[in-house]
Amino acid sequence: MAEGTPQVEELRKIGLFGAISDEVLSFLASKLVVLGPEPGDVIFREGEPARDMFVVISGEIEVLKRSHSGVETRVALLGPGDWFGEMSILDVQPRSATVRIVSPGRLLRMSSSDLDALYRHDVKAYALIVLNVARELSRRLRVADGLLADFVANVVDNYIQRPRART
Repeated sequence: MAEGTPQVEELRKIGLFGAISDEVLSFLASKLVVLGPEPGDVIFREGEPARDMFVVISGEIEVLKRSHSGVETRVALLGPGDWFGEMSILDVQPRSATVRIVSPGRLLRMSSSDLDALYRHDVKAYALIVLNVARELSRRLRVADGLLADFVANVVDNYIQRPRART
């Protein structure tokens, strides 16, 4: 599944690396690994221990979440420029979902030790990447909040009798 190292030009196009200098991108390119998974390959499973994240360079991946009853449901479809698995680097918890390859592509793997090396090399670039991750997590939380609000409103509207105004 391993395919080599990324090019600086590829990294420059990815939002995660926004505002990072070419010198630092070159440093990262020398550390990071590009993977070439095939459709159907599972990158990781929900509940597994982890210490790395991935960036989609090309292709599509699906994020699957298992319900309490054991039903696995697609909760996201990600493509080029998107990243996933970052929660394991931040909170050192097991994987929160399963990720499977949908179409042929290339993924960039960034481990917690790669981020530690970046911290030691250029603390400003490290801070920018962490800030970019935080921004994406905030965006995802806002989307989830909206979905949850819509779901609750739908349940209330459809299954709970609301008192009607008396005229």
